[in-house]
Amino acid sequence: MSELAVFDAGYAAQYGIVCGTDEAGRGPLAGPVVAAAVVLPEGLVIEGLNDSKKLTEKKREALYDEILEKAVAYGIAHATHEEIDEMNILAASLMAMRRAVTIVRETVTPDVILVDGNRNTDFGIPSIPVVKGDALSQSIAAASVLAKVTRDRMCADYETDYPGYNFAKHKGYPTPEHKLAVYMNGPCPIHRKSFLRFLERDKDKLEAAKQKFLEKQPK
Repeated sequence: MSELAVFDAGYAAQYGIVCGTDEAGRGPLAGPVVAAAVVLPEGLVIEGLNDSKKLTEKKREALYDEILEKAVAYGIAHATHEEIDEMNILAASLMAMRRAVTIVRETVTPDVILVDGNRNTDFGIPSIPVVKGDALSQSIAAASVLAKVTRDRMCADYETDYPGYNFAKHKGYPTPEHKLAVYMNGPCPIHRKSFLRFLERDKDKLEAAKQKFLEKQPK
């Protein structure tokens, strides 16, 4: 049995049914934060499962299908960019996790929720924060993969809906290319307004980058 599966087995022996939850998309400038919650069968080992950030896109896609096929129950939910601006990213992330767990409870009621990170929230079920849980717990790692793949697919769709920002490449994260696109084109409807303070803070740097970009364009 893998170390990640052994980790979950310890909590299963103490509590019963274990559900792992994680999110993807706390850092991006645009789009929702996506959360997933997963209950895996007792004794199941999913080979190669790890923190989604440590996996290739191809591996995540393959694991995504395997997790959906083998999970006892799973839920995928999100908090919108508007909700992130209204409450802050931490609160929105925890709300997305609660929504994902609510979906899981339509199929099975977990006895304990393992929450990636050092913050917790009220799921109506005992819950335990696990720092770097996506590298320790198989169920959290599974939730990490579902959340990451779902959000990446959403960003691929944004590429079509909002051309000029290259969402399919940077997935909304604050790369220099993305920041420059926002500076030159202005925010699009899915940008998080509370994440755009860099436009004023880094104005001189962005203007210089803009001029360099324009100089490289064909005459």
